[in-house]
Amino acid sequence: MKNGNTTSYFILLGLFNHTEAKLFLFVIVVTTSFASLVGNAFMIFLIHQDARLHTPMYFLLSQLSLMDMMLVSTIVPKMVTDYLTGEKFISPAGCGLQIFFFITLGGGECFLLAAMSYDRYVAVCHPLRYPILMNWQLCLRMTLGSWVLGAADGLMQAAATLSFPFCDAHEINHFFCEAPTLVRLACADTFVFEYVMYICCVLMLLVPFSLILISYSLILAAILQMRFREARTKAFTTCSSHLSVVGLFYGAAIFTYMQPKSSRSAHHDKVVSVFYTIFTPILNPLIYSLRNREVKLALRKCLGQCSALSHD
Repeated sequence: MKNGNTTSYFILLGLFNHTEAKLFLFVIVVTTSFASLVGNAFMIFLIHQDARLHTPMYFLLSQLSLMDMMLVSTIVPKMVTDYLTGEKFISPAGCGLQIFFFITLGGGECFLLAAMSYDRYVAVCHPLRYPILMNWQLCLRMTLGSWVLGAADGLMQAAATLSFPFCDAHEINHFFCEAPTLVRLACADTFVFEYVMYICCVLMLLVPFSLILISYSLILAAILQMRFREARTKAFTTCSSHLSVVGLFYGAAIFTYMQPKSSRSAHHDKVVSVFYTIFTPILNPLIYSLRNREVKLALRKCLGQCSALSHD
């Protein structure tokens, strides 16, 4: 390696460079990404159209779908273009934008999931006080706070990552610009940055995750004390849907950003990144639609209206 220098581009090695089944995996990724965009867009449309879904819980869910749509749009189009054209170059500005939007959306989703857990805690444990404890003003503040905190972390990490001098080998063994992977190419001491990034990960991942665990522990205790089986089933079904999303998202994120550097590998990072940037977003609308009675009723109403219009 030569000394660090400025660069006009990086090279993304991509997702399929070490496998023979390139076309098959490419089709799966594109199909999954398209289905994710359609599913989350339809979820937002459904929540907007059905008056019964105009509640804080579903507003937060619509924001989750919006973040997932933007996350897929940040990563997949560039990856698809690189695969089809063979041009795998990305400018430092483009790399910085990917890091910024990825961290903004990922960090924002961490806090949004915590807000959703608080919403479920109030709905299950304090149903009579729900309109007061979970009013629209608080809901909007939590949503805005999620976006702002995510954007602040994204801006800091993007600026700090690109401030390092990079070695002559500008090849990024990934399918998008992710801060931990890009830092490996730096020709400078990155210890302080990695330590600060680790602290940020603790704040952005473990603090919301701890709040989620506390909320659902209280919810579980309340569910076990419910007398009526129907009420227990409804509460457990709704909350288990939320926990499924939380487990999928946080499990992959903690594995990527809080794993010791000595035990990290580029291949494992790519596999886990595929999981929470491409596959998890499609699971969110499926989990919430298939396990939520209100959403299924709204879906049937929408399909009924569409059927009626097609026969006119």
